[in-house]
Amino acid sequence: MGSVAGDAVRLAYPPVRRDESVVDTYHGAQIPDPYRWLEDPDSEETKEFVAAQAELAESVLAGCADREGLRREVTRLFDHPRHAAPFRRGDKYFHFHNSGLQAQSVLYVQDDLEAEAEVLLDPNTLSKDGTVALSTYSISEDGKYIAYGLSESGSDWITIRVMGIADRQDMPDKLSWVKFSSISWTHDGKGFFYGRYPAPGVELDAGTETNINLNHQIYYHILGSDQSEDILCWKDPENPKHSLGASVTEDGKYIILGTYDGCDPVNKLYYCEISSLPHGLEGFRETKEMLPFVKLIDNFDAQYQVVANDGDEFTFLTNKNAPKNKLVRVNIKKPEAWTDVLPEHERDVLESADAVNGNQLVVCYMSDVKHTLQIRDLITGNLLHQLPLEIGSVSEISCRREDKEVFIGFTSFLSPGIIYRCNLASTIPEMKTFREISVPGFDRTSFEVKQIFVPSKDGTKIPMFIMSKKDIELDGSHPTLLYGYGGFNISITPSFSVSRLVLCKNMGSVVCIANIRGGGEYGEEWHKAGALAKKQNCFDDFIACAEQLISSGYTSNKKICIEGGSNGGLLIAACINQRPDLFGCALAHVGVMDMLRFHKFTIGHAWTTDYGCSDKEEEFGWLINTTRSAKRRL
Repeated sequence: MGSVAGDAVRLAYPPVRRDESVVDTYHGAQIPDPYRWLEDPDSEETKEFVAAQAELAESVLAGCADREGLRREVTRLFDHPRHAAPFRRGDKYFHFHNSGLQAQSVLYVQDDLEAEAEVLLDPNTLSKDGTVALSTYSISEDGKYIAYGLSESGSDWITIRVMGIADRQDMPDKLSWVKFSSISWTHDGKGFFYGRYPAPGVELDAGTETNINLNHQIYYHILGSDQSEDILCWKDPENPKHSLGASVTEDGKYIILGTYDGCDPVNKLYYCEISSLPHGLEGFRETKEMLPFVKLIDNFDAQYQVVANDGDEFTFLTNKNAPKNKLVRVNIKKPEAWTDVLPEHERDVLESADAVNGNQLVVCYMSDVKHTLQIRDLITGNLLHQLPLEIGSVSEISCRREDKEVFIGFTSFLSPGIIYRCNLASTIPEMKTFREISVPGFDRTSFEVKQIFVPSKDGTKIPMFIMSKKDIELDGSHPTLLYGYGGFNISITPSFSVSRLVLCKNMGSVVCIANIRGGGEYGEEWHKAGALAKKQNCFDDFIACAEQLISSGYTSNKKICIEGGSNGGLLIAACINQRPDLFGCALAHVGVMDMLRFHKFTIGHAWTTDYGCSDKEEEFGWLINTTRSAKRRL
């Protein structure tokens, strides 16, 4: 990790071979790609390159006198119990818990919320080195089975297994080549829907392979059968890049099929009424036909998420003509008439709506990157109660329509986590602390968090959170970490971080989060303002936030470190190339750096909705400018 500002000791980076013979032609432009050989993760030359880079990094880190002290402090602060909100299936309650330093949280089951909790599934026991992770899971409606997906070595590929909850014994069911999939049980407990790709036909290392993923398909697996007998419910060979998702409605009557093209918040929506199948789902084993889905929404104009249904009457959360989202209702058998239940808010973003207590909704809004909660009437949309909540983020909402209570997870920069239990059976909702996470040695009164709004290059006000020790002197002396993402409609809301706390507490650092355009903090318009031809807005916003921190006296250019991952890694790479004078350090984690070829690997083709695609001449023009900003100069 070298200094961008130029005052650090110059590091002797390992030599890297340039292959000048690799030149591509894009719409008449000649583009050299001398490091194309690094695209093969399994070649010996690539492995040697990675090893040499790791060795160099380790040699630099070994010279850090504070390294072990920081390691001990981070370990000490991480070593505290953490709980997730409970949820109910059948007559059992389930929740995740981490004792402190466990690599993964453990799933527990209990007869009721006061009963002793027993371990149901401990992912930490599945491998000696902790590289097998629990990626997805679903518990059957009667609480008798859990289908769970495991991934190895950080891969997106998962293998689904099934366990009986009463005896904790795995069944022989084993489903492979599953990726980007949820698991949704039919209410009869006979099986579940899942998404997979066709088997590749050759042996691959699921941890490092980079082959493009095409032809996502939806299957139904019948419990106790071999995967080869699974029912192919839907495929779309004419659109191999589309991804699919299937779920069963809460009343168990409908299968909802969502089709997605890239990462934009838009989807098609089809439905299939389970009772209309004359021989049930099992009948399709013989016919080999796909399920008779009815096309309710057959375009990519907007997003539609099921909130609740009463028979054929469905309530959806949508951004159709509402970039900050709204709730609508339609009879899916008579789809000509759609009515607004909860219109779009003038300023705040409708993040979620969950049906509970019969005909009520728990509604979560985001207002200037902070969450608020309301109880509303499901039928009319009318406001019934505003729930009390500190400034921070709602991390989870756990409830079903039949429940008379809801569990709410909350966090903030200075709150490690609280789970509230809200009783909706009374006239006025009773909101009580169910569990609260406590970090030994952390005194929140020693710190402060501010939110400021920074004018970007074009005058747009960009929200930025600033966390530091209380009453620091603004003399430009403080090491400062500035984090950003800015893409794919993803909002970066307040959350607790031990590592960032250590920076403030032990290093006297200032930690900042810039909510730049491209995210979802102010709805779809904010997202689109930082995507495609407008991607430069993200970089301008981030640079403006850095300049504000310097001009306000928090830090100097030599003491500011910028950080981001994935899309945020692209952000960091572009900013250090556009403004190398502005930053002393840069952390670009797993960045999307080759803007001309990213769509050729794994699920990269889905990212073209935010970046564009070099195959198209106009979009190539946007991307070549981003590439010249983002590609690392070796």
